[in-house]
Amino acid sequence: MVIEKYWEYIAAAVIIYCVTYFTYRWFEKKKSFEEGKSRNRSYNNDNYSDAEEDNDIAPALPEDLKHVPLKFDILPTDMMIRNSRDFFENMNRRRSIRLFSSRSFPKEIIYNIIKTAGTAPSGAHTEPWTFVVVESMDIKKEIRRIIEAEEETNYKKRMGKTWTTDLKPLRTNWIKEYLTEAPYLILVFKQTYGMKPDGTKKIHYYNEQSLSIAVGFLLAAIHNAGLYSLTSTPLNCGPSIRVLLNRPISEKLVFLLPVGFPAEGCLVPDLHRKPLYEIMIEY
Repeated sequence: MVIEKYWEYIAAAVIIYCVTYFTYRWFEKKKSFEEGKSRNRSYNNDNYSDAEEDNDIAPALPEDLKHVPLKFDILPTDMMIRNSRDFFENMNRRRSIRLFSSRSFPKEIIYNIIKTAGTAPSGAHTEPWTFVVVESMDIKKEIRRIIEAEEETNYKKRMGKTWTTDLKPLRTNWIKEYLTEAPYLILVFKQTYGMKPDGTKKIHYYNEQSLSIAVGFLLAAIHNAGLYSLTSTPLNCGPSIRVLLNRPISEKLVFLLPVGFPAEGCLVPDLHRKPLYEIMIEY
């Protein structure tokens, strides 16, 4: 037979093919890995511009950006102490709730809250956030449908026994009444990149960290306005909700916050925050 007569040549050909194929794949993976490391260094390095060799690249902000004198007041020491103490005492009363009243309030308050969140610092002043406010009951119902379907799967299959056991004292499950009870939902999207006026992509440095800071401002503004919220992170729901709200592929849903007043008889867990000595180290 042909195979028996030429088996040495066939075997040699197979070996050569395999060596060539896997060597090629190895070089491709190495090249891809090195390119990925290079991109990460470029995106996350404060000296990104120093790593670029293309002298034709223009900054995202105007090159002749004007710098103006900072307007500031140095407060008396006793006022600084009083202000810092009062702000702490106010924020220490902030609680997350899951039972909301449907009582409405002027939308101007929501606008002011989001404007406050928009004052947060961001990497290279890219402001990588989009705040989507949902008041429409139809859209809130659809968001609730998407989230409850995923959350039931999360609780029953994905989260595991340890996670669901830890949540039991908080009396939370996959039923999310607050999504349709609260008068407003604020959905916070992270912009992974933006667009320059010339149509090219604008890198959003440290978008995850920048967005987290903005949400901290958002929570403080909500509480300062006399309202309540719940910071939720809808697991596995982002793509469906992004499509529902017609947001671009460059945006990723990170936080969802119902905002409103507590329902009559609203209960919260009797939780206690860590004392200062457990969260701070001094040198």
